[in-house]
Amino acid sequence: MQPDDKSLFLDAMEDVQPLKVRSETRWQPQRNVRPRQELDALQLDNPLTTGFLDILPLDTPLEFKREGLQSGVLDKLRLGKYGQQASLNLLRRPVEQCRQMLFAFIHQSLHDGLRNVLIVHGKGREEGAHANIVRSYLARWLTELDAVQAYCCALPHHGGSGACYVALKKSPQARLDNWERHAKRSR
Repeated sequence: MQPDDKSLFLDAMEDVQPLKVRSETRWQPQRNVRPRQELDALQLDNPLTTGFLDILPLDTPLEFKREGLQSGVLDKLRLGKYGQQASLNLLRRPVEQCRQMLFAFIHQSLHDGLRNVLIVHGKGREEGAHANIVRSYLARWLTELDAVQAYCCALPHHGGSGACYVALKKSPQARLDNWERHAKRSR
């Protein structure tokens, strides 16, 4: 750049402010994704319960698979073979806020056609630690959502026992696309 160009650039950028970073949710770029709907406008009823809770022991890994799902899917999920398309950070958040954020995140992920997401809940050092309570609720909540096919502990570089991989159902459009793709092969 020439000195005049640099001064023009600095003058043009003088009042530019950085965008605010929202660390609780991170979306990966995705091709052919419909625009996001405003979840507030949908006013969905959140079915996730917050009643009595059996706190999971710290040494019990989070793991769940819906009946009928192939065990190979859970094995690949456990090994981190599926790319994480979005993540949700629940660290140091109140339980009620975690409940709302999780429901909105899963709903938005389904709307965007995402299949594999990462949820960071944190590690507790004691059974009654806040992170372990959120982890115990998360184990219950994910099974309450029909869209969740499986979940398991993440690999160490994604958070280890303080995070979990979640596999979601295919959207009806993705099922149709998959069916058409395989139908064309068999012809």
